[in-house]
Amino acid sequence: MAKVHVIGAGTPTPTPTRFGSSFVVETSGEQIMIDCGPAATAKMVQAGLWPTDIDYLFFTHHHFDHDIDYPCFLLCRWDQSIGKENQLQVYGPNLTEKITEGIIGENGLFSHDWKARVGHPLSQLVYQNRGGVLPRPAPDVFAKDVTAGKIFSGKDWEVTAADAEHVQPFLDSLAYRLDTPDGSIVFTGDTQPCDSVTQLAKDAEVMLCMCWDDQEVMDENGEASFQCGTTGAAKMAQEAGVKKLVLVHIGPHLSGHPVMEKGIGDVKKIYDGELLFSEELMSFEV
Repeated sequence: MAKVHVIGAGTPTPTPTRFGSSFVVETSGEQIMIDCGPAATAKMVQAGLWPTDIDYLFFTHHHFDHDIDYPCFLLCRWDQSIGKENQLQVYGPNLTEKITEGIIGENGLFSHDWKARVGHPLSQLVYQNRGGVLPRPAPDVFAKDVTAGKIFSGKDWEVTAADAEHVQPFLDSLAYRLDTPDGSIVFTGDTQPCDSVTQLAKDAEVMLCMCWDDQEVMDENGEASFQCGTTGAAKMAQEAGVKKLVLVHIGPHLSGHPVMEKGIGDVKKIYDGELLFSEELMSFEV
């Protein structure tokens, strides 16, 4: 059975219980990460996962609350390896290749780190004690900028992307549909309600949708454009006919009581499927 781990369930605003976006899907013996927001590497270990077991990473967009832990994840995955792991494959909208090269390339911002670990006797010894064989290889990551359409096919799963309406033209944003033997999982990323994401999610078993705040509050303060609130998420899920709606990217106001209870009630007035109000480190089966 496919399983979804909510690693980051928050927003750019740090709170004691939520910060940034990140998710891991386990399916058919493989692990797929969606986004890599603040402290994602440490939080995934808290969830019982391990960096070297992640072979695929898909970015929805390149706001920091979705990718700031990417340097940590890349370096940690490489550092903990023994040279026998699968090559990490990374896909995302424009800038994915540039950011990856800028982190761990030959002249990347963190090349000083991996070069020291490749060359110093102490680091070589630690690597050998883990089971590695010298010479220690440099990081080798496949990164590719992608656009809407079929993105990747695995053993028995595939990923399709659709354009999400967020902060264009400054950043491109994608939503992803992961079709597995156990059902389809949609990650909206950051988006306002839009036909492209709704159609991507058509009849999916699960949709993880951003839900920034109470819709009435967003309508009043002008923040209802370019992102989903409670009723925006509910309308997309209902129109798409998804079986389970998981609210993610939840802001600090909506996370509090009694706003949370009001928000859940407002969603249920529109959406008649199963509803989950996400918390970090929660897991559920598809």
